[in-house]
Amino acid sequence: MQKFFKYFFVQGMKLQKLVFYILIVLLFSACNTTKFVPDGEFLLDKYHIKTDSKAIQQDELKDYLRQTPNAAVFGVIRMQLGLYNFAGKDSTKWINKTLKRIGDPPVIYSPTLTSISVQQLQKFLENKGYFDAKVESKVTTNGKKATVDYNIKFNKPYRLDEYSTDLKNNELTKIATDTSRSLIRPDMLFDADVLNAERDRISTTFRQSGYYNFNKEFLTYLADSTIKSHKVTVKLEMHDFIKKATDSTYKVIFKQYTIRKVIYFINPEVNAGTGLANKESIDTIEFNNFILVTQKKRIINLDALVQNTYINPFSRYSDEAVEKTYQALNSLGPVKYVDISFKQSSDSLLDCYIVIIPGKTISVSTELEGTYTESYWGGAANVSLMNRNVFKGAETLSAQLRGAYEWQQNIWAQDLGVQLGLKFPKFMLPFGGYNLKRNMHANTEFTGSFNSQFRPGEFSTKSLGAGMKYSWNRKQFRHSFDLFNLNYVHFDTIYQAFRDSFLNKIPPRFNPYNYNDHFIMSIGYTGTYTNFNANRPLMDYSTMRYNVETAGNIVNLINHLSGSVPDNSGAYRLFGIRYSQYVKGEYNITHHQIFDKENRFVYHLGLGLGIPYGNADVIPYEKRFFSGGANSVRGWSESTLGPGVYQRIDNKRRDYNQVGDIKLDMNMEYRAKLFWVLEGALFLDAGNIWTIKDYDTQSGGTFRYDTFMKQIAIAYGAGFRFDFSFFIARLDFGVKLFDPVRSRLTQWRINPTWNDDVAVHLAIGYPF
Repeated sequence: MQKFFKYFFVQGMKLQKLVFYILIVLLFSACNTTKFVPDGEFLLDKYHIKTDSKAIQQDELKDYLRQTPNAAVFGVIRMQLGLYNFAGKDSTKWINKTLKRIGDPPVIYSPTLTSISVQQLQKFLENKGYFDAKVESKVTTNGKKATVDYNIKFNKPYRLDEYSTDLKNNELTKIATDTSRSLIRPDMLFDADVLNAERDRISTTFRQSGYYNFNKEFLTYLADSTIKSHKVTVKLEMHDFIKKATDSTYKVIFKQYTIRKVIYFINPEVNAGTGLANKESIDTIEFNNFILVTQKKRIINLDALVQNTYINPFSRYSDEAVEKTYQALNSLGPVKYVDISFKQSSDSLLDCYIVIIPGKTISVSTELEGTYTESYWGGAANVSLMNRNVFKGAETLSAQLRGAYEWQQNIWAQDLGVQLGLKFPKFMLPFGGYNLKRNMHANTEFTGSFNSQFRPGEFSTKSLGAGMKYSWNRKQFRHSFDLFNLNYVHFDTIYQAFRDSFLNKIPPRFNPYNYNDHFIMSIGYTGTYTNFNANRPLMDYSTMRYNVETAGNIVNLINHLSGSVPDNSGAYRLFGIRYSQYVKGEYNITHHQIFDKENRFVYHLGLGLGIPYGNADVIPYEKRFFSGGANSVRGWSESTLGPGVYQRIDNKRRDYNQVGDIKLDMNMEYRAKLFWVLEGALFLDAGNIWTIKDYDTQSGGTFRYDTFMKQIAIAYGAGFRFDFSFFIARLDFGVKLFDPVRSRLTQWRINPTWNDDVAVHLAIGYPF
């Protein structure tokens, strides 16, 4: 087995060299950019946007260009074009066709597209209020290459002078004149985009109140400009065809509608408009004006649909309720497709028809992994089973079996486990009325786990876990609240040699508390936020993730109220087991600075703090922070950095002291599309962990305000990402730049060595 792993490693190194050589060849091919440019035509090599004002950022202006050069790494090296040019000119050969398919052909300069770009820029500036702007283009050629310069003179813009409304409807006028929510501001640019957005806001708010037949096209602006002063007077009024409409039409447009019934159809053969295809096999169920029409062999219960429907009988029609219902029903496991429509049932009542096409509910997946940790080779396998409609109420039952083995000291280390989850698409509480729970629109999830671990010559342990949590979404925020999370860790065996070498020494080399049976009962909250806009995917955006958890407080309160007596060490116990008491919080923010669809910078900051108190002197090992690894400071392997300037006991053995209570991660990464599914990355990482107390087993690891800055480790490196759409495989090479543990003369790793200063990481997904 060892020979096999050695052979696999050697072949992997050869493959890395092959990839490197291929990239060098492609780099030279990328220099020959005009190989496939026909005679008499030009490669669009560069473009420049030159303006006489910074009123509008160039990132906004370049969105309106209809032709841009081939994508380039660092804006210089056109790897995808190089791959295309690497192909031979014989188009009948398979290799040439393949290279051209996965590469990018040269962008040939088009006078027509340049002219359209000028028109688009001109129109954009006029929409922003720059009616006197001038946009011109100039083309210069050099050999077979062309450069296009767009010269823009903004000139004086037009601004809003007076704004008024004349809408002939009191409620509509009230919405339009609400200055606290209006997008219209005095002396603002005469911006057509803002004016249209204000029209959307007014019509959307109005429709939320039940005005089903109203839409934004009924609103129009009347503008009167003064050329000399560049001022515009604007009036918002009803469209002419509304003014000229008959009284009956006018009443229909300005009529409020209430939902009478919500009717679900789950049989694909059912026609929501005309009736049923096979009435004998159809069953109808009704609850509070929610009606389910389905096959007698029911696919999903009515309650699951009602819990995830925001459209309510006896309530006003609302666009927002319709959109939320689409999102909620489409997220249910047994639902493949949803269509929502409305029909007028009487003078001011609407019936809502929801047609649901069911999807597959059961899936099985397997994963195989190869691992290499601290000179130990191993492998792991995961088998997952998921039933997304286990009780016919869109409940999701998941089960995962995992087995991992690692060859250590001629013995297989083992890590075996099972995880179970049961998720209900509703808010489950033992108290509160039906409407209260339904209006929460939350999910409830129960989890359970069992894990068995064996480390040769060290210890064997088992752990049991159970939990219950609620999760819900609100616009760009996602929330998760752990009502309880229980974890019990039991050590079956701790080998005497390990005790003598690491636990029984004075002072001990590892914290003995981590190797005692312990019990954790915690509650916690996790939230995420993003301002990513799917309609503008190339706009910069940020994401945040934050969480806080605390443990042991309820049990500790019970101990004190019941008059329990602490043991000789001053600690309270539950069923004879010492329980943990701590508070822990984390915050992560990631910002994406996007240059184009092929190039971006990504910045990440991660902070963590855990404080033990009361019944605990230290946070449990599995709850503490570690540094190094594929998602941290990548010049170090996982859990080999810190805390502080702590010195590792043994480079050949896992050091269980390399955990901390404080964590800092700072990362910067440049990502670029190279060719086909291959992406490249350059990164710079910094960070470390520290302990919050002075522990004998972690000398040099304590956080101190006057020294922690000097203990921040720095690493740099490069990597490849293989984007297969459904998942991303990642290979990163991290190199130490500043190692705070070394002596002052050798801390800066100017001449790094492969054995001591380089870490290789294989992972799935981006690091942040």
